[in-house]
Amino acid sequence: MLLNLDQIEEKKIPNMRGGEGQASMRIYDDGDNKIMRGCLAPGCSIGLHVHDTSSEIVCILSGTGKVLCDGQYEPLSAGAVHYCPKGHEHSLINDSQGDLIFFAVVPEHGA
Repeated sequence: MLLNLDQIEEKKIPNMRGGEGQASMRIYDDGDNKIMRGCLAPGCSIGLHVHDTSSEIVCILSGTGKVLCDGQYEPLSAGAVHYCPKGHEHSLINDSQGDLIFFAVVPEHGA
């Protein structure tokens, strides 16, 4: 199955998961997986949240920022891949002067 994220409507999500600013996202969701490409402008973030029934893989396409995962900060830059396992918490933060562009997959594992 070929997905063209450019053909999926971009959504502007203010304060995503309690974060700062606005996230721009193109999301494919079939109920089993969310596949998305997103952008966080400078100063924006996706708030701290727990993956109770899913995990998440985030690949940084361009820009820099950081992730807060289980209380620890990890720096991010193009090519970095962050993994948040089921049962863990994380937040994606753009603390840079440029856009943070990422690709993410969230597979649903069930309760």
